[in-house]
Amino acid sequence: MVQVEAIAAALSRLGCETALVPFSLDLERVAARLQAMQPALVFNLVEMVNGYGQLIHLAPSLLDSLRLPYTGSGTEALFLTSNKLLAKKILKASGIPTPPWIRRRGEQKGEEPKMWAESGPWIIKSVWEHASAGLDESSVIDPAALDDPFHHLCQRMERYSEGFGRDCFAEKYIDGREFNLSLLADESSEPWVLPVAEIRFDHYPDGRWKIVDYRAKWDEESFEYQHTNRRFDFPDKDRPLLERLSELAKRCWQLFELSGYARVDFRVDQEGSPWVLEVNANPCLSPDSGFVAAAKQAGLSFDQLIQRIITPRLSKVGKWLVA
Repeated sequence: MVQVEAIAAALSRLGCETALVPFSLDLERVAARLQAMQPALVFNLVEMVNGYGQLIHLAPSLLDSLRLPYTGSGTEALFLTSNKLLAKKILKASGIPTPPWIRRRGEQKGEEPKMWAESGPWIIKSVWEHASAGLDESSVIDPAALDDPFHHLCQRMERYSEGFGRDCFAEKYIDGREFNLSLLADESSEPWVLPVAEIRFDHYPDGRWKIVDYRAKWDEESFEYQHTNRRFDFPDKDRPLLERLSELAKRCWQLFELSGYARVDFRVDQEGSPWVLEVNANPCLSPDSGFVAAAKQAGLSFDQLIQRIITPRLSKVGKWLVA
């Protein structure tokens, strides 16, 4: 609710009348309320539906059916990017580097996954859920000391799925630097890459996996939260790398037909090669989020950022809505 309240307050400061409409699987009820209100614009902040991330595309789909304008990406873009496996397949087919992955047992056949498993480490991730849900240091599997790493990896994925009730996959762990690239549509709806952010793993001891896990994002008292610090200043020697990351981020924007605002997360390996981890349509806009921090580095206040997001989508004067 922090994000919702902050954006509603910003819209009010911008002189807009707002109303909050919870989104649920009772689509008929939600549609009836929207039709009765006839908002000039819906600020789509739906991040999950009934606790499931794989249903977030229902929000723009419903809005499209009602012919109501809304912020952010559309139905197809949200569906393709919220399914991490599908997004990775599209990235790979388009020549955009993304780390190799292994699906759960029974869903991926042949000897190649078994050979891959021995090359680890691997990190187990949810297929649909974002915000590092279910991700911690135990999610990283190092096959070096395992007799049958593929079998062990598959067992761990099964336990993850049973424990969280979510499908998962294993992605090759990229040892290196982590970057977030935030993109904001300009006046012509083309992506403007905001200042590049690097997540620094400061004072991480040897043997600790350098990942932005759940505690690093949400547990303010944890070691992970306090030692994963964002920076925007880079030496001149990093300039070619930053340009390469920006180019790849814009390719992702075009490939998935993103709109409004988005974020692309990267790892850069020890050889300096970038790998796309995730493409995030409609990333978090809480005041303390990485996207807002990047906008601030670009000279935009929170209210100015919200204004930039809503202005291209306004088709008439009237009530603006946060859903």
